[in-house]
Amino acid sequence: MKKILVTGANGQLGSELRVLAENYKNYEWFFADRIEITLNNLELLKTQLNNINPDVIFNCGAYTAVDKAEIEKETAFIINHLAVEIIAKFTSENNVKLIHVSTDYVFDGTSSIALNEEAQTNPINLYGQSKLAGEIACLKENPDSIIIRTSWVYSKFGNNFVKTMQRLMQEREAINVVNDQIGSPTYAHDLAKVMIDIVESPNWIPGIYNYSNEGEISWYDFALSIKELGRYNCNVVGVPSLSYFTPAKRPKFSLLDKKKIKEIYNLDIPDYKESLKKMF
Repeated sequence: MKKILVTGANGQLGSELRVLAENYKNYEWFFADRIEITLNNLELLKTQLNNINPDVIFNCGAYTAVDKAEIEKETAFIINHLAVEIIAKFTSENNVKLIHVSTDYVFDGTSSIALNEEAQTNPINLYGQSKLAGEIACLKENPDSIIIRTSWVYSKFGNNFVKTMQRLMQEREAINVVNDQIGSPTYAHDLAKVMIDIVESPNWIPGIYNYSNEGEISWYDFALSIKELGRYNCNVVGVPSLSYFTPAKRPKFSLLDKKKIKEIYNLDIPDYKESLKKMF
């Protein structure tokens, strides 16, 4: 029986994989939190990987505090770059399949068309830089690995935009939401299912893939959909990014082109609103 190791087990994606694992008893699942897989202690990480000895790794663990990364650069790079390098090297040396999760923040946001896997990377914040360094290390150490870039992840688990909006819309009469950053949300449950589908597929085609739900929207549009589905009375006001100071810059446009993953793995990707309804 194949053993699948999931890092970042308590995060949004890890938690959704735990739910889905109930339907895939043909695998032995190992859900590792920060103690069982210590991404910021590289020597210990090597030992832990050898002890767990998986056949497949879903690397969902990451340093994801985008603004904090501007101050905690070293920690972000240890977790998002050097730990990925070690995991990729381990998978290469032990013939282990690796799916590593990355981000749309590897782009600078200056595009006006959906970004495919070949699009020029140019991160504008330290989080994006650390994730891009992780991608490069991953493919260098294990060219047979699969990297999935995703965007605007949300779930019923953890902290995310949808849950924040649900809370604020019940607490306040009006909220401001940025209306000039364009992309598409990703329901973590959908992405978790795709990761399992890839492992189940007879095709293992290494390289980078994009995945998010369908749709081209702003955070403001997303908030309006949340308001509609939650039937909240809160007034949602669209404002430009300049109205909000954040330590880290965000890409203005990071819509991902999903053509490659749809064709190779024969996927039917749901529209963002369909998936948002499922979460509600």
